[in-house]
Amino acid sequence: MIDILYFARLRESLGLAREQMDVSQSIDSIADLLAHLRIRGEPWSTTLAEGESVLAAVNQEIARLDTRIKDGDEIAFFPPVTGG
Repeated sequence: MIDILYFARLRESLGLAREQMDVSQSIDSIADLLAHLRIRGEPWSTTLAEGESVLAAVNQEIARLDTRIKDGDEIAFFPPVTGG
């Protein structure tokens, strides 16, 4: 199982702050997870669409699309944050 957290506008768009998911052999990376979530349909396919500005972290460390994920990981998705 992995723990998935959604923050800010993602949480609002999806109506979900957190979920748990069994990881299968076909979900090895952040890119695989995003693709899996998108096939759920709306609002997932729009909110997490390719080209949307979405950042990811694995176990509280910024991750890239090719970052590997494994059972027990915490994955967080959030929009970019700007400071001022």
